[in-house]
Amino acid sequence: MSEIELRARRFLSVLRHCQHLQMTVERADEDGLVLRLPYSDQIVGNPVTGVIHGGAITTLMDTCCGISTVCYLPEFEICPTLDLRIDYMHPAEPGKPIFGFAECYRVTPTVIFTRGIAYQDDREQPIAHVVGTFMRMGKAVDPADLGKRIDQGDA
Repeated sequence: MSEIELRARRFLSVLRHCQHLQMTVERADEDGLVLRLPYSDQIVGNPVTGVIHGGAITTLMDTCCGISTVCYLPEFEICPTLDLRIDYMHPAEPGKPIFGFAECYRVTPTVIFTRGIAYQDDREQPIAHVVGTFMRMGKAVDPADLGKRIDQGDA
């Protein structure tokens, strides 16, 4: 397993809602990230048809775009979502998992730009397209260390 894939798996493992949804990393490398969201009755939006709720797909794609940042940054940084736009193309087929693919296509000192798709059997037949931007806030800092850096003028 590559270092990038290991970082992506660790990142996903600390997100409680993703654990609850049983998301998994299928692939993570310098070309992007693929996450898997298994079908379950818990994420059905229409019990008559069995179609997955759009909120579950939004969660998948926000997570996928956010975690894709670890495929590009040399070290982990806190990068909250600034903006996320999803265009739904058609409903997901009931009973099948959904895959999310995301890649970073531009990284600046302050913002990371991502894009991706949600799909089931074929990436050429997407369920949804997504673009997202994420704010770069820098490396995680120990609060005690931050206080020391501020007090000593090293922030």
